[in-house]
Order: sequence, then C-alpha cells, then structure tokens
Amino acid sequence: MSGFEGLRVLVVEDEPVVAMYLEDLLDALGCETIGPASRLADGLELAEQGMFDVAILDINLGGERSTPIAEALRARGLPFAFASGYGVPPEGFGAEVPMIEKPYREAQVAGALGRLLA
Repeated sequence: MSGFEGLRVLVVEDEPVVAMYLEDLLDALGCETIGPASRLADGLELAEQGMFDVAILDINLGGERSTPIAEALRARGLPFAFASGYGVPPEGFGAEVPMIEKPYREAQVAGALGRLLA
C-alpha cells in the first residue's frame, strides 16, 4: 500500500512516451490518471474544470510554458508539482511547489505526491 490509492492525478505532459511512462508509475502507486493533456489549451481546460486531487505539470509543452495551468490550479486551491529535465521552477513559483526531475523515477514521484498531500 502506497497511501495513494484512488488519488486522481492530472498529468500535463507533451511527450506521449514520457506521459505513458508517468501513467504507469502513477498506476503502480495506486493513482488514477486524469489526461494526459499534451497541449497548453487542453491542460488549461482540465485545470479549470476537471475533477482531480493533484496535478503534475511538465513546464515546457511544445515550446509553451505551463504556468497558465499552474495559475489556474493555484486559483482553485489545487496542489501541483512541476516536472522538468532542467530542475528549475518557473518564475513566480518557489520552494512550495515540488519539482520532479525528468526522467521520472517512482520514488521521486511518490515523494512529490506525499508533499502535495501533506
């Protein structure tokens, strides 16, 4: 038991293979994946109207930043983590937002989820 059974996680990731790998990791942790959204517009629509508990946002979505999605989540009071191969959060988001470094690893994803739920 991971403690994440039934947790609904919005995934915003533009690389299909990477998104599928993250879905597999979340499934192994007992989570339900919402999405994945691969484009800014799709992620923003889900962030504003979707039913989920937490979100994992790739910072760079095909050349667009996911910060509008993060702002929408912040406005709804929904916790989220950023994911990046560079390890640097977007401007305006500090240490309160967990950073998941790519490539995704189960222990790091689980740690970020734990922080989001704390």
